[in-house]
Order: sequence, then C-alpha cells, then structure tokens
Amino acid sequence: MESEQQKFHDKGRRDFVKQTSMLAGGLLAMPILSKANYFSGSSDVIKVALIGCGGRGTGAATQALSTKENVQLVAMADAFPDRLKESYDNIKEALGDKASRVNVPEKNKFTGFDAYKQAIALADVVILTTPPGFRPIHFEEAIRQNKHVFMEKPVATDPAGIKRVLDAAALAKSKKLNVVVGLQRRYQNSYRELYKRAQDGMIGDILSMQVWWNQGALWVKPRKPEYTEMEYQMRNWYYFNWLCGDHIVEQHIHNIDVGNWFKNATPVTAGGMGGRAVRTGKEFGEIFDHHFVEYRYADGIVMNSQCRHWKDAPSKVDEEIVGTKGRIYCDKAQIVDHKGKVLYQFDKTKENNPYQTEHDELFAAIAKGQYKFADAQRGAEATLSAIIGRLATYSGQIINWDTALNSGLNLQPQRYAFDAPPPIVPDASGNYAYAKPGTTKYFS
Repeated sequence: MESEQQKFHDKGRRDFVKQTSMLAGGLLAMPILSKANYFSGSSDVIKVALIGCGGRGTGAATQALSTKENVQLVAMADAFPDRLKESYDNIKEALGDKASRVNVPEKNKFTGFDAYKQAIALADVVILTTPPGFRPIHFEEAIRQNKHVFMEKPVATDPAGIKRVLDAAALAKSKKLNVVVGLQRRYQNSYRELYKRAQDGMIGDILSMQVWWNQGALWVKPRKPEYTEMEYQMRNWYYFNWLCGDHIVEQHIHNIDVGNWFKNATPVTAGGMGGRAVRTGKEFGEIFDHHFVEYRYADGIVMNSQCRHWKDAPSKVDEEIVGTKGRIYCDKAQIVDHKGKVLYQFDKTKENNPYQTEHDELFAAIAKGQYKFADAQRGAEATLSAIIGRLATYSGQIINWDTALNSGLNLQPQRYAFDAPPPIVPDASGNYAYAKPGTTKYFS
C-alpha cells in the first residue's frame, strides 16, 4: 500500500508536470507532423546540427551519422574554433567510407556563445553536447525552433535549470518532438532484460539499492596567459559547478538513474557526506573528489550512492538491486536468490552498444514520422536526483526534493561572454572557494 508520503510526493510531481503540460499546450498545441514535414530540403535527408564539439559531441555525431537512415551533418557550433575544427576532422576520420555524410561548409561552422541558435536553425535534429550548464538554454531553443533532440546527460546543473528543462519537455510533448537523453543504460540490452524481470517480480519487492561510480583521476588543462577567467573555466569545465555540477551530477547520474528506473520513483530526500580528500589543488576548481549519499524514497526504501575520483584506488561502476526474493547485479547482468542460486543470466554475446542504439532508435523513429521518445522529463528527474545529492554532501543537510526543485537556486552567470566574470572566481593565490559541510547552507 502507498504511504501518505509517497502519495504526497507523487501528487507534487504529477501536479508540476500537469502545470507545465498545460502551459505548453496553451502556447502551442500541434498534431503529429507528417513525415514530409519532419525534414528540411530533400524529403529523405535528416539534417543534423552538432552543438558542442568536445569528445562526447564528436562521438554522438559519429553515432548519429552511422545509423541506417539518410543522415547528414550540416552545421556545427562551439564556443571555441579549435574544438570545432578538431571535432570536424575527427568525425570525418571516424566515419571512413561514410565521411560524405559530413556536409558542413565553412559558413555553417559557428563559434561563440550564441552560435547554437544559428546552427539549430539549419537542422531537423539537434545534438546537444556542450558542458551541461548550457543544456537548459540550448534545449529551450531547439524546442522553440521545432527540432528533434538528442541531448547528453546531465540536463542541467542547478534546480532553476531543471525547471526550464521540464517546461521545455512539456512543450516538446505538445509538439510531438522526439527527445532522447544520453542515459544509455536504458538503451542497453542487458539492463532492459534485467528491468523486465524485475518488473515481473523475479526479485520480489525492492528492499534496498546500492550504486557506484568510483574511478581514478581525470584530465586537467593548464592555464595559459591569454585566457580570461571565463575561458579558463570553460576549458576546464569539469571542475566548476555552474558548468559541470560536480562528478556526482556529470557521471554518477547514470547509476542514480538506474536506481530510479528500477524503483519506478524518485527520491524524496538526500543526505550524506563528501569532501576533497585527495584532489585538493587549485587546478581542481571547487568540486569534491568523493560523495556518499543516502537517498530515501517515499516508501522508506534507501539507495546508497557513492562516487569518487581517487588515483590508484580500485574502480567500481555498477548497481545492485536487493529484493525480498533475490538481487540484481547489473554489471554481471545476473539475478540470484538469497542463497546465491542464479535465477537469470543475460547472454553477453547478445549485448549491444547502447551509445549507438540510442541513435539508431531515435533516427529510425524520425525517418518513419513516428513520435516515440520523450526522455527529457526523466532526464531532468535523474539530474535533480544527482543535484540534491550534491547539495546534501556540500552542506551536510538533509535536502528535500520538492524544496530544492522550487528553490530557484541558479548557478549561472549573468552574462555569457569571454570577458564576463563567471559565478566563482579565484582569490589572489588562485584558489577557489569550495563548500564545507556544516558551514555551507542551502535551505532553512
């Protein structure tokens, strides 16, 4: 039986989605478009714009252009000309005999903070792969211009951004625009089979969940004399919360999303601990190197979450779902009972590349004129789950989902420009202030 807390939390989510859906419907209610209207120009060519030309953008564009559909990359946008050129060259090289699918003349290569608007205007489908702090404004613009979207996770770095994504998601639904979010485990054969069996009751009722993203050190790009502070932070976006959201949001979101997916719910509170135990230098900006979060759902079930970046420490990226009848080991793609007997083992020879599958399925639907994908809302829910975890570890407070969502907390700069001050700047010694649990406060 649903607890009163569960009913209240679910009602709050339903009311919010209903309100945003009504808003979107009032602004523009469109029937599903015919196949001919999905495309600009040739009736069978799907034109793609890449917004954000880093490593993930290069990979996503290559995967989009590797689908069976008649897809062409026609526009690219990035803040930095060197990143755009490098991405363009790498995509063509990766495609090999399909390199002719890259059809981006110089006039369609746009750079700067506003470049995304021009690139979006030239395409039918937009790939959004900039640092995630920009995702809300880019997603809003893509939906405003009636484009289908593939966007990488996370979809925001703060609660204000989540609100904007949810509003745009409701508008995308009213326009019947396909949106896929790059939480690729939902497109992975083994996870889909494990989920199906969990829903069929193989492990019984869920009792607890454990999720991990523990790995070693990551990249750092040295400061150059010619960099403004904004450019330095953009080049090192991973270490600044307005751009990245910390690694609990940027990476661990995958595992947190798996917990929400299998639980068919989102947490109501988050509490935990974290800090900078190993990664303490000024080059690491303001983010923590470890987080441990206890996520509590409305029915009292707890998901324990841990992520860290410690050099030369053991790595573990996995999820474990424990039920009354057994447990799921996601990385092993295995379900066992509580005596260790294997109840189900996925045949790993049937595993797919989920990064490719998410594009295959998206572009197949678009080519057929089908409306099948509305990932933006669950992408926003997964992102907010990770954000409340960060707020909890930074502050030492118990963070409530609804309080955070409605807080208006906004990490973004007042102006996007290379000569503009970012939201956080270093002191005279080049060090950045960072959160201190027990001292940092968010909500009373």
